[in-house]
Amino acid sequence: MKYLKQFGIILIISFIGEIFNAVIPLPVPASIYGLIIMLAGLCSGVIKIESVKETSMFLIEIMPIMFIPSAVGLITVWKIIKPSIWSYAAITVLSTFIVMAVSGCVTQIIIRRRKKTQTAEGSVENG
Repeated sequence: MKYLKQFGIILIISFIGEIFNAVIPLPVPASIYGLIIMLAGLCSGVIKIESVKETSMFLIEIMPIMFIPSAVGLITVWKIIKPSIWSYAAITVLSTFIVMAVSGCVTQIIIRRRKKTQTAEGSVENG
């Protein structure tokens, strides 16, 4: 019963994301609205992490299975994709490296700021 309740919470948040997608005239996918709503609920404490933890872990574990239909869809349109495969591959590799670089830079900035904050707090306490 616990898993049904947790899955129900996730489904309700996803449904609200679908409603936002239909009502708000922006080119934002419903899943992104759902993720933002879930994040806001978790950060604000409206949704407790314990109320979705086990089911969300299960969904993350089976995530690779969710990509099988997409892969099959690519196979069905292979004739259309084949002439541009090198362009797709180059864009994929380039965007992957850009995301890795930006993520690394942002992570370093956050780590440096935390160190400065901790150092400043330490000097205030010692002073």
